[in-house]
Amino acid sequence: MPLKIYESLLVGPLACNCYIVGDPDTRQAIVIDPGDDPEVILDAVAGHGLSLGLTVATHAHFDHIMAAEALRLATGAPFFLHSKDLPLMDWVPASLQLFLGRAGGAAPEVDSTLADGDELKVGSARLEVIHTPGHSPGSICLVSSEAEQERVLFSGDTLFAQSVGRTDLPGGDMDQLIASVKNRLFLLGDLPVYPGHGPATMLDRERFENPFVGEGSRFWG
Repeated sequence: MPLKIYESLLVGPLACNCYIVGDPDTRQAIVIDPGDDPEVILDAVAGHGLSLGLTVATHAHFDHIMAAEALRLATGAPFFLHSKDLPLMDWVPASLQLFLGRAGGAAPEVDSTLADGDELKVGSARLEVIHTPGHSPGSICLVSSEAEQERVLFSGDTLFAQSVGRTDLPGGDMDQLIASVKNRLFLLGDLPVYPGHGPATMLDRERFENPFVGEGSRFWG
């Protein structure tokens, strides 16, 4: 049974795309990028008749993790993050103040760290971890493990429709980001792409048309 995308929610003041995916047979779910609004996420999980198996963030910027602790406490579901983004957790309170003028907001507990090639599993649903540094040192993308024609990619803030993630925050590196997209993501074939912000796209469209990493960009070659 292929992984099913149950819902995409816009959460938090920076409009992060939070995805609820899972296994239709076991009704177990994965929440990708629990950025904020935990009650909204929990209501959506329950509304689809699902139980939460785990949560995962594509990176440790506050707008992708601020609901993770509430989801942990409410459901017991473990929270996963790439190991190289653990140092960014210390920046969460300062980044909240910088971007939102909001004090407080401790980072969530991380139950398990991820590395390139790891696999997240709930029931028969599988997501492979692709380490794509650049937006942050531990940025990851997640690709489903179905047959090629059914695979989908969750790209976090590495790749957007007609754009890429910013690299001017702590740990960002434009050269790394470009290499991640060109040498990892563009080798996957033409998959649907569900990014951390903005609309979905297709890998081939970004390969040919993206002004930052597409074949016509000044970074190509």
